[in-house]
Amino acid sequence: MKKLLIVLLVLFVMTGLVPQPHAFAQGLSCDQNVVVQADDWLSKISEKVYGDPLAFTAIVEATNQVAATDNSYAAINNPDVIEVGQKLCVPSAEQAAAFLTGQGAAMAAPQVAQTGLVIGLAVHSNPATDSFWGVVEKGAKDGAAAMGVELKSGGSSDPNEQAQLVETYIADKVNGIIVSLANPDALKDSVQKAVAAGIPVITINSGVDVYKELGALTHVGQTEFVAGQGAGEQFSKAGATKVLCVIHEEANIGLEERCDGLTDTFSGTVERFNVATTGTRDIAGTLATIQDKLIADSAIDGILTLNPDIAGAALDAIKAQGGAQKLATFDLSPAVLDALTAGDMLFAIDQQQYLQGYLPVVFLTLYNTNLNTVGGGLPVLTGPGIVTADNAAAVKDLAAKGTR
Repeated sequence: MKKLLIVLLVLFVMTGLVPQPHAFAQGLSCDQNVVVQADDWLSKISEKVYGDPLAFTAIVEATNQVAATDNSYAAINNPDVIEVGQKLCVPSAEQAAAFLTGQGAAMAAPQVAQTGLVIGLAVHSNPATDSFWGVVEKGAKDGAAAMGVELKSGGSSDPNEQAQLVETYIADKVNGIIVSLANPDALKDSVQKAVAAGIPVITINSGVDVYKELGALTHVGQTEFVAGQGAGEQFSKAGATKVLCVIHEEANIGLEERCDGLTDTFSGTVERFNVATTGTRDIAGTLATIQDKLIADSAIDGILTLNPDIAGAALDAIKAQGGAQKLATFDLSPAVLDALTAGDMLFAIDQQQYLQGYLPVVFLTLYNTNLNTVGGGLPVLTGPGIVTADNAAAVKDLAAKGTR
């Protein structure tokens, strides 16, 4: 009889009839079984086992999977309803943590249907080295990911190189082009060529006065003259008498318009100061040039920079020569927000450049897939807004993430 039992046991094992430890998909297995008692609920059991009431979904998943092949377990159809005597499959803490991590990642990264569209971004600076344009490019990349399109991006402070990039996009037969028009004369032929080829174009940042005549669908940005007027009003309230308007790029009409607006509303004197020979490419050189100017002209009691990197150079120049000039800038960066919070900067003009990358991608996708247009013949404005020490902290974390 004993030999017979041994033979039968071997046969059961060989044929898979001996119950084995439950193991199933997603790395979950029954580390222990728990029988539901009176006043039990899943989150209570989860907290007791794992120390986390929200980890109950791992118990639900494990129990339902094993219940498919073992009727001693009852499937859980409603996590809010379990019955006394019901047997639950409880995975180990390690397996539960791995399951929850995978579940969270799946929820955080939903699959986006790919449209097959390709959109090109061509701006008047290199996004890889310019903090302002890096945020614009991030906005465009995020928009592309959300809309399921491919983004090609690049830029150059040389308008001829920027125009060549547009020509490359035309040759590649992209489905849309986003372009900044700091120098419309250098870009107009390429933009009009794209429009003639049937490629929809949206201008951003600079070019609000010329986008219509070039055939662009719309413009996304701010009215630079109006933004400059806002800066002039702020300097007047602060009691400044002579403001240096620092221009860091040659032939950029948007920068000139900012200084024009400043001059229009400022109650004192405005002097334009060109540092384009160094600009953002040589911050140390720009810092030295601004410092020399402050030493040479003690009447300057205010400085308006038109780029956050130039603002950093101006702040260092003020500190290096022991000055007390009131500093303000266009556009945000983590360093600018730190300066505002510390009281080293009076205000910043925020044009929300992230939107200047994100929105055109959305608009071009909708135009290609549904012939939607936006703006009704008017530009889509992303600014200006005034950021001071009072509200800088609210956007500081967002700037650190590269979206402001």
